[in-house]
Amino acid sequence: MTTNPIYEHIGYATLLREKVSRRLSRTKNESRKASVTSEENTPVEKITSLVRRAALTQNDNHFNYEKAHNFKVHTFRGPHWCEYCANFMWGLIAQGVRCSDCGLNVHKQCSKYVPNDCQPDLKRIKRVYCCDLTTLVKAHNTQRPMVVDSCIREIEARGLKSEGLYRVSGFTEHIEDVKMAFDRDGDKADISASIYPDINIIAGALKLYFRDLPIPVITYDTYSKFIEAAKISNPDERLEAIHEVLMLLPAAHYETLRYLMIHLKKVTLHEKENFMNAENLGIVFGPTLMRPPEDSTLATLNDMRYQKLIVQILIENEDVLF
Repeated sequence: MTTNPIYEHIGYATLLREKVSRRLSRTKNESRKASVTSEENTPVEKITSLVRRAALTQNDNHFNYEKAHNFKVHTFRGPHWCEYCANFMWGLIAQGVRCSDCGLNVHKQCSKYVPNDCQPDLKRIKRVYCCDLTTLVKAHNTQRPMVVDSCIREIEARGLKSEGLYRVSGFTEHIEDVKMAFDRDGDKADISASIYPDINIIAGALKLYFRDLPIPVITYDTYSKFIEAAKISNPDERLEAIHEVLMLLPAAHYETLRYLMIHLKKVTLHEKENFMNAENLGIVFGPTLMRPPEDSTLATLNDMRYQKLIVQILIENEDVLF
């Protein structure tokens, strides 16, 4: 095993290029067509602040989300060579590690030097729910998880005026059916009114997706920073602090949160019909979008009001913060 892999000499990028190219070629044309169609059908939104303009500029590279490899110790059958340093993997068991998302095989020592350029293989992604957010969007080469896009599209088409939207629960069995449909069919899952006439089922499926994420939309790494920002009494300083923490979110998480807040702002515009203002939505989505790193009931209870406040502020100021 090499202790100091020679990245420049071996050319790791060259070794991996063919594998990645073959994987991407299956969806390249479809993704380009989908992107063009999306751009044609999306109205140009008025940019209301320099902050939002900068954020949108950063999101132009949404297909270049950075993702670390998910390496796990692996026992290889037969001769195997490290795909980073190109040296032989010695031993009978646990000769190296394999990325469970893209299948890259390297020495354990070499794994410390591999760039965060994992391109997940769809064959290795067994489901949509409970899958890491960045892993899912990179595997499908999309901006956001298809669950988020599909559910929000359906809700905005027929449910914005539904009383108690997101607060009223749908039947658990039907929500599980929607979950299984996405896990089985992906973006081809049928969640139309002919199959699920109760819009609360679709809203429940969206909330369940966020709850099932192994890493919340507002990540564990940024959780405490958001809570501290929420405790600032001066509104302007608090808004600035929240914006600074937003910039620390991984790109896929940021884009998903941005899209959700734009949607929830639309929900509040129909408050007279659905009785859901930003505060009520904050109560619903606070614990759903952000969870404390430690599994502590006391910490969750203490932070609940700040979780609600963060989401409320994000909704009310989405045109400034994103």
